Amino acid sequence: QVQLVESGGGLVQAGGSLRLSCAASGRTWRRYAMGWFRQAPGKEREFVAGISWSGSKIYYADSVKGRFTISRDNAKSTAYLQMNSLEPEDTAVYYCAADYNDDPRSPHAYWGQGTQVTVSS
Repeated sequence: QVQLVESGGGLVQAGGSLRLSCAASGRTWRRYAMGWFRQAPGKEREFVAGISWSGSKIYYADSVKGRFTISRDNAKSTAYLQMNSLEPEDTAVYYCAADYNDDPRSPHAYWGQGTQVTVSS
């Protein structure tokens, strides 16, 4: 099992940047994909970005390509989401996810509690 804790959310002006972190604990010596999802009020949770154990496979939602960057540091058992050029449409609760199925397109077995990102205009 993997426990996940997100941090780094907050309030930012449009055009600004934030970096989210996801710290994993538990059986972090096993290979697992990690990813980020988000959910805005009244909307379904959607995939944002995912990364395989080795970092060789990375996927992004079309809405964030060119603006967001996902990365991971397995020595620290931590994944990151660097968010640049933020827009009000990016406002949502962001959730970290992990899955021992090392498929970065859909990690969903374990979830963090979420961190709020609010972008003002």
